[in-house]
Amino acid sequence: MVAGKALHDLGMHQPAKTLAVFSMYDQDAEVNEKYFPRSLFKGFGKNKLQFMIAAIQKGRYCDQVILSHANLLMAGFLIKWFSPNTKLVLIAHGIEVWSPLSSWKRHMIGKCDQILAVSNFTRQKLVSIHGIAENKITVLNNCLDPFLEPPLLTGKSPELLKRYGLGADNFVLLTITRLASREQYKGYDNVLYALKLLKETNPGIRYLVAGKYDAREKQRLDKLVADLALEQQVIFAGYIPDTELAAHYSIADCYIMPSKKEGFGIVFIEAMYYGKPVIGGNMDGSMDALDNGKLGIPVNPDSIQEIAGSIVKVMGDTTAFIPDRQLVMEKFGYLVYKEHLRELLTPGKSLLSSKGET
Repeated sequence: MVAGKALHDLGMHQPAKTLAVFSMYDQDAEVNEKYFPRSLFKGFGKNKLQFMIAAIQKGRYCDQVILSHANLLMAGFLIKWFSPNTKLVLIAHGIEVWSPLSSWKRHMIGKCDQILAVSNFTRQKLVSIHGIAENKITVLNNCLDPFLEPPLLTGKSPELLKRYGLGADNFVLLTITRLASREQYKGYDNVLYALKLLKETNPGIRYLVAGKYDAREKQRLDKLVADLALEQQVIFAGYIPDTELAAHYSIADCYIMPSKKEGFGIVFIEAMYYGKPVIGGNMDGSMDALDNGKLGIPVNPDSIQEIAGSIVKVMGDTTAFIPDRQLVMEKFGYLVYKEHLRELLTPGKSLLSSKGET
């Protein structure tokens, strides 16, 4: 959505530069018109065949086509086959391009004229694993959503403190992520093990984990919490709506997610936007979001001792680890992202079509 808004705000919807945003998975009615008008959007409701046909029909008459994910390479490849002069741009996020690809997918990725990697880690993977020429890859970090709710001016949300049974003596760690049995790389397991080490000397510490979960993963985590005797320290909030995001960040004293397979980590820069110290992993794209340690604390996600030590550091002086808000906005603000995108688009073209999973 944010990339589509940036393209719209750059004037790509003007008569001389027609913008179209296609989504394979969304329905037409699911477009959020805060980002761009409904008239620019076409959703295909998971009908891949219709998406492919429409994308090829539209894309072969475009000067530029932006693919928002490697899963859309087939559409881009066929557009390029019908229209070799169409510039094909791929946005590469993370694990979808970190492993060896099938021969046909590797061939198709090689046909892209430009690749925008969301982190330096992903850029390095594209070069080392797929042999993509370095000059074809540019790092374009993700940015803050321009419609994020502003930080609360009243301190910690009283309503949420009451909901979760928290008080002034609690130091609250927060993780916001999907809890999925097939994606156990976010690092929350090792945060639990770190809590086991800390709870005796820090009885007020609490760990709030927010996000959708599948039943299998929730059952596994409940058992782990019980085995570690952390029932009093850990709170699973489940899904939280966007309207409660700012309030949840307000009650946190530190955001923590020592992930190992993060393409970038938008939640890190959201936490920074809300003025929270951040602890993240040092083995993936999280390092871009942490600005290599300038905006957050990188840790070895496999080291429980290091995770625990970083938590103790922040507890010792929370204010010392609050990120520089000006630097956060200079690195990850929407206006900065929009201008970077402007620089990356080939000047002088008359038509641009953006297709993807918005």
